[in-house]
Amino acid sequence: MRMDERQAAILNILKGEASVEVEALSARFDVTTQTIRQDLRDLDDRGLLRRTHGGARRLAQLAGRAYADRRGFRGQEKRAIGELAASLIPDNCSLTLNIGTTTEQVARALESHHDIMVISNNINIVTMLSGTMGKELVIVGGKVRQSDGAVVGEDAVEFINRFKVDYAVIGASSLDTDGAILDFDAQEVSVARAILRNARTRMLVADASKFDVSAPVRICNVSEIDYVITDAPPPSDFASAANAGQTKILLTDSEGADLVEAAD
Repeated sequence: MRMDERQAAILNILKGEASVEVEALSARFDVTTQTIRQDLRDLDDRGLLRRTHGGARRLAQLAGRAYADRRGFRGQEKRAIGELAASLIPDNCSLTLNIGTTTEQVARALESHHDIMVISNNINIVTMLSGTMGKELVIVGGKVRQSDGAVVGEDAVEFINRFKVDYAVIGASSLDTDGAILDFDAQEVSVARAILRNARTRMLVADASKFDVSAPVRICNVSEIDYVITDAPPPSDFASAANAGQTKILLTDSEGADLVEAAD
């Protein structure tokens, strides 16, 4: 078994168990304990588990991680995704972006765009774009969640329903291999659904680590998205679900410079 396959298997074990032990993993995969320790170090460095004495434990889900910490996690990958998404959005258009550290990177990459209307339920995005030329900024009305600056709730959904924009750009906390796009908070999901429902072209921006996270609330299926923009090839089942829905998967390269369309 290759290292990447073994590490993926360890993460899959942690979806069902709270913790794992080095000795047990060594026996299970028929490798040395030193090899398992290196796997756990790599996964800990990537923010996918937390090492403990003699093993590792499952992370508290991303919903419990401070928003500022999530902003720094896989920052280079998120910047590349943001730049690629922004390259698909022309001047002279309207768009809505939801809460998320990756959608913030899309907004940052839109700074030089002109004659665009940007609607967001993310106070951070509106603040980021304030003072940049050629933009009409609209903040969604509703209850502000102070932990991350998200505007959520029924008032936010009603506000978004007043508009019909050219592009919707959403992030998500979890991607399932069967094509489900998921998040943790039902109120946040209701806003994301409204954003998608009121747009002509729909984009999902999410780095590949989201395949290692499990979340309970469904936003939509990948077949309901026009573009998925990510940093690594998705699992084959997810790619098949996207292909069945005629959804394009666009990949950044390792340096975040090139656009690559995933194979069907």
